[in-house]
Amino acid sequence: MAAPAELTRLMTAGRLILDEMYSPRIAEELTKRGHDVLAVAADPALVGASDEQILRIATMDECTLVTENVRDFEILRTRFLKEGRNCAGLLYTSRQRFPRDKKWTGRLVIALDERLASGMVPASGQVDWLT
Repeated sequence: MAAPAELTRLMTAGRLILDEMYSPRIAEELTKRGHDVLAVAADPALVGASDEQILRIATMDECTLVTENVRDFEILRTRFLKEGRNCAGLLYTSRQRFPRDKKWTGRLVIALDERLASGMVPASGQVDWLT
């Protein structure tokens, strides 16, 4: 018997790359909680890299990319898939859901920790929103 489509599209691994707009502190906190998370802003080799380069790295490393940059990454994801290429899973956030106030980092860490702990992160080529 096949698994429901919703379950088969989600992986349980849970390795994340946080796009450059996110503080390295978020990755540090998630790492302390036992998760495998890299912040682009913490890696001198990745700071300033193009969106396409970041997406290629996430894809090669079988990570899910967390970003607010929906427009640009949807264009890239669509192109990758049309070309028959693999594409990392994308987990989108928004400033409306996670406003940049004193508590935003903590709220984002909690939401990502819960998502990672549940194993419900987008698989290759898939997208989801962090709520």
